[in-house]
Amino acid sequence: MSSQHRSVTIIGTGPAGLTAALYTGRANLSPLVVEGIEKGGQLMLTTTVENYPGFRDGIMGPDLMEDMRNQAERFGATFVQGDVSSLDLTQRPFRITVGKTPYTSDTLILATGASAKWLDLGVDKQLSGRGVSTCATCDGFFFKGLDVAIIGGGDTAMEEAIYLSKLCSTVTVIHRRDTLRASKVMQDKAKSTPNIKWIWNTAVVDIKDVTKGEVTGLVLKNLESGEIGELPIAGVFIAIGHIPNTTLLTGQLTLDENGYIVTYGGTRTNVPGVFAAGDVQDHVYRQAVTAAGTGCMAAIDAERFLSGVPHETPTVAATAQV
Repeated sequence: MSSQHRSVTIIGTGPAGLTAALYTGRANLSPLVVEGIEKGGQLMLTTTVENYPGFRDGIMGPDLMEDMRNQAERFGATFVQGDVSSLDLTQRPFRITVGKTPYTSDTLILATGASAKWLDLGVDKQLSGRGVSTCATCDGFFFKGLDVAIIGGGDTAMEEAIYLSKLCSTVTVIHRRDTLRASKVMQDKAKSTPNIKWIWNTAVVDIKDVTKGEVTGLVLKNLESGEIGELPIAGVFIAIGHIPNTTLLTGQLTLDENGYIVTYGGTRTNVPGVFAAGDVQDHVYRQAVTAAGTGCMAAIDAERFLSGVPHETPTVAATAQV
C-alpha cells in the first residue's frame, strides 16, 4: 500500500495535540492527527475541570476534549484512530505507520503525553475523578476543608502534600518505606507543615468505596507487622510518578534521563522538523493549559519550518537514549 503524505502530522489528542491541530489547520496545513485508541489524554479520566480558562462554571474533561477536537476538525484537521506501530525519523519525509497504514510527513508534532503510574489495584482507576486523583493542582480545590492522603515519597509527593495542606484539613502521607526519596529541602518543608501527617512502612491494599462511587477511606497494610487497618479520608492523591510515552522514540530523539523529550528554544527537538509539545516534554507543570500553550508553540514552529524560516541548530549537550 502506498503511503499517504502530509505536511504536518500530529501524534496525540490531548490539549497539546488538539491545539496544535487547531493552529496548523487554521494555517491551511491540513494536519493529520493520530488520536490513538485511548484518545483525549488524561482529561478523559477527569470529571469537572475548573482551572481551564474560559469556563466560568467548569467543564467536564471529556466534554472539553470533544469541543477541542471538533474545533480542530472544523479548520481542516483529519483524524485517524489507531496506535502508531512504527516511526522512522532518520530521513525526511518522516515515516509513520498507524496500525498497518503507512503515512509520510514533512514535519511531525509529538504530543503523546505522559501516563500517571497507578497502584494496580483496579479500584484506583475505577474511582479516578471520584476521589482518586494524580494531580493535586488540578483537583485539590474539590477537597477544601477535607481529610486527604498522598501516596508516595518523592519530590512530587512532597510538593502535592504541601499544596494540599493549604486547602485540606489534614494531609496524610503514606509511604512504603521509613525514609523519603525526596530532596532534603522538600522533606524539611513538608515535615514542618503542621497538618501533614505521616504513615510509614505501609502499603495501600484497597480503596473504599467503589460501591458508593466515591472515596471514603483506605485499607492499609503495615509492611513490617502485616497488620491491616483503615484510614477514613475523602480523597487520595497518587504521586508515584509518570511515564512519558516515548517508547518508539528511544534512539531516535534526545531524551532526558527519565525518558522525556528534550526540547530547545521552544518545542524543537534535535531532529529538524520534529517538534514536541505537552507532558511528553514537560515533567514540571503538567497542566492542560500549559500543554495547550506548547501545542500552539509547536504548530507555529512547524509552520515556520515549512516556510523555510531559519532557526539555530540545538547546541545543548544531551545524549539520546538507546
